Amino acid sequence: MSAADLLINYISRSSYITFFVLIWLSFYFVTTFGILISRYFYLNSWLKTERNSLESMLMGAKNVRDDSILRKCTSKINTSLNLLNVCKSVAEKNATNGLWMLSMIASTSPFIGLFGTVVSILDTFSGLGQSGSASLGIIAPAISEALIATAAGIFVAIPAYSTHLFLKRKSYEVVVAVQREIDLLLSNNEKIVKDTQQV
Repeated sequence: MSAADLLINYISRSSYITFFVLIWLSFYFVTTFGILISRYFYLNSWLKTERNSLESMLMGAKNVRDDSILRKCTSKINTSLNLLNVCKSVAEKNATNGLWMLSMIASTSPFIGLFGTVVSILDTFSGLGQSGSASLGIIAPAISEALIATAAGIFVAIPAYSTHLFLKRKSYEVVVAVQREIDLLLSNNEKIVKDTQQV
């Protein structure tokens, strides 16, 4: 039996709930890769910007570059620690945006698949009860078809969880770069204050 025949047979025997579960899981799968692609390029670009700003500060610049997220917080000569912490908090929020959805997809996908399996098994047993014949040759294919929903749920959860961890690490790298810039800004400000006090 070919894969196309198996698919047609599965579709013809499936209930509406199974279709709903598989469509839901398909939506989750596409959403996972959409978030991965968009957030990866956004975070990579942002990380490059912050690293360039950090590098210019290490080379002697007194302030962050104009394209850094901290630029809005450092418009005055005396940069406040509280203001910089607020900017870091905003950066952290922006960097982790969308991760909650990946976490939700990774944790709920197996349950959605399990729900589809349970409904399919109930449907199978109800059909077997009405037909009166319950041999292993009839039950085994029906149960194996019902387990497709669970397999689909796990199949969707694995990339969602992996993507969540990958983007979480990228977000962490961005926040660390911002924190290093804040540390350099504060040390530069302390130096300016000491220099003005000595004069």
